[in-house]
Amino acid sequence: MGRRLVRPFILIALSYLAFPALTFAQGNAEALPFAEGSFDAYVIAFGIRNVPRIDAALAEAFRVLRLGGRFLCLEFSAVDMPGLDALYQAYSSTVVPALGRIVAGDEAPYRYLIESIRRFPRPALFSRMIEAVGFRRVTHRPLSGNIAAIHSAWKL
Repeated sequence: MGRRLVRPFILIALSYLAFPALTFAQGNAEALPFAEGSFDAYVIAFGIRNVPRIDAALAEAFRVLRLGGRFLCLEFSAVDMPGLDALYQAYSSTVVPALGRIVAGDEAPYRYLIESIRRFPRPALFSRMIEAVGFRRVTHRPLSGNIAAIHSAWKL
């Protein structure tokens, strides 16, 4: 258990050394506690699919970015490689919950993980959602057969 706690601590410590002005804040993605135009970049990884109102979170990302600011979102996506899609479906439906039961003693959070991935908007729809709040130059870069993807956009 101690090993899992050390890695994030080291990452945070290195972040503070490399970027002394870096601060961490916790808040609601749908109502960020920052002034309009406060940031040059907004980065979220594997989190936006857990936000109840994704459109509100995207609007907040747009609001807190300065003109010229960049939005980056790393998120699970819809596998688009024939063969890999069926393999990934079988793996996520059976192996992931079983591993959760073995490792954490509870498969429910791992079933939620898989369901949240399946309910997340497909790349084209998510891109349209990003554009709908005002972002431009929206792109989608698939990773590993589109198991995950990087969504990028600019506030112009």
